[in-house]
Amino acid sequence: MKRIERAQELAKSIPEVAELLNFYVEVATFQCSVAQAALPALPLDSPDLDRPLQPHLDRLVKLMHRIAPPEVSQESAFLRHLVLQPYAECQARRSGVSRTSVQPLCPFCGEKPVVAVLRPEGEGGKRSLICSLCSTEWEFRRLLCPHCGEEDKEKIPIYTAQQFPYIRLEACDTCHTYMKAVDLTKNGLAVPEVDELASLALDLWASEKGYTKLQLNLLGW
Repeated sequence: MKRIERAQELAKSIPEVAELLNFYVEVATFQCSVAQAALPALPLDSPDLDRPLQPHLDRLVKLMHRIAPPEVSQESAFLRHLVLQPYAECQARRSGVSRTSVQPLCPFCGEKPVVAVLRPEGEGGKRSLICSLCSTEWEFRRLLCPHCGEEDKEKIPIYTAQQFPYIRLEACDTCHTYMKAVDLTKNGLAVPEVDELASLALDLWASEKGYTKLQLNLLGW
């Protein structure tokens, strides 16, 4: 899977987040096995989904006991999210949901976006958002805060760092939230969800400046 390969590559080139990315590789490998399992097509909020997901949750708990601090294996909501995510992604792919929604929440599952992406279009980049749960990608205006709707460009500053010239930190001085955007016009090899994880330094900087992340990523950053 592209995400795993990208994480392994970045773990070698960015030593300070190697441990985090190696942990992600273990999680992503597990999630691949869930995605390949024969699971029933049920709504994501269906109580009937718990039973078919339980064996995978049990496997994940064993994995966390092996690779994570003890307290992680006791975070039931976090673990269930890790199991539900690949299932949700598979369901979203099959749904045929419209990707042209301009709403700030995922058009398939209603969750918040975890990262934005700029894809080449004409002489610039077209902005989309990627769901934190099912990874659905949908179009979204470039100059608009996905949290509060602020559209004054003077109040939605964009920051970049020399270490990650292709990743923008898109902030809002009205609601004091931020999210990161991976600019594929500057780095076509990037995998948005993975490069978002690898750029942890930007999250630390944003926190120091008083910004709150719109949606935490897969690993809780």
